[in-house]
Amino acid sequence: MIDTHCHIDFEEYDDDRDKVIKRAREKLDAIIVSGISLESNHDVIKLSDKHASFIYPSLGFHPVSSQNCSDSELKESQKHLIDNIKNIVAIGEVGMDFFYVKDKSLRERQKEIFTKFIEIANDYKVPLLMHVRDCEKKALNLVLNYEDIPYIIFHCYGGSLKTARRIMERDNYYMSFSTMLCYSQKHQDLIKNISLDHVLTETDSPYLAMTKEERNEPANVVNACKKIAEIQNIDLDIVDKVTTNNARKVFNI
Repeated sequence: MIDTHCHIDFEEYDDDRDKVIKRAREKLDAIIVSGISLESNHDVIKLSDKHASFIYPSLGFHPVSSQNCSDSELKESQKHLIDNIKNIVAIGEVGMDFFYVKDKSLRERQKEIFTKFIEIANDYKVPLLMHVRDCEKKALNLVLNYEDIPYIIFHCYGGSLKTARRIMERDNYYMSFSTMLCYSQKHQDLIKNISLDHVLTETDSPYLAMTKEERNEPANVVNACKKIAEIQNIDLDIVDKVTTNNARKVFNI
């Protein structure tokens, strides 16, 4: 099993990061840690260097953060990304967030910045890992204009089934499902109708734990896999094999 999206570089893990990674090694084949800012991207690179062949880096800029950053900070982040392009498995997380952001001008700013990252992914032929909450359809319509991005990943997919079916029309497009499957009826209803051939698994740690008081961690991706197996009425071994192979193909690990 592979946790294709987590943030164990965050300060929430400063006191026991090595223990969290040890628990993950006992259950998982790999972890992909996603950067959300220039500072975070630096931390992700350090973490992946320290735990090579188990932790893999994805560098990005979270849309809610990017809309408020200066042009100089954004350019520096993009330069750092390009300088490390051969050492990362994806660009992300990047995208748009229309759940938290309602202001039209800020949404347009998010789209402009997102488009720049899409263009980098297209130019360098690197997978794109997208955070597109409450704007999945808009994001899909946007990335469909680019033909040289090898793989598109909808992180923590929560869009409509109609949009999901459009995503599944593309062999190189994937939706990632998190530990939210254990308690979210919406996500449970979605996964019933999603082919495993288009599914990746994640935790989004430290977020999306079983309760608001808990801190999530990569080892818990096992719970998401178990829920998929239960809902789709298939063996856990099949879910493990297919989703792991999907992740290995998408991220070339």
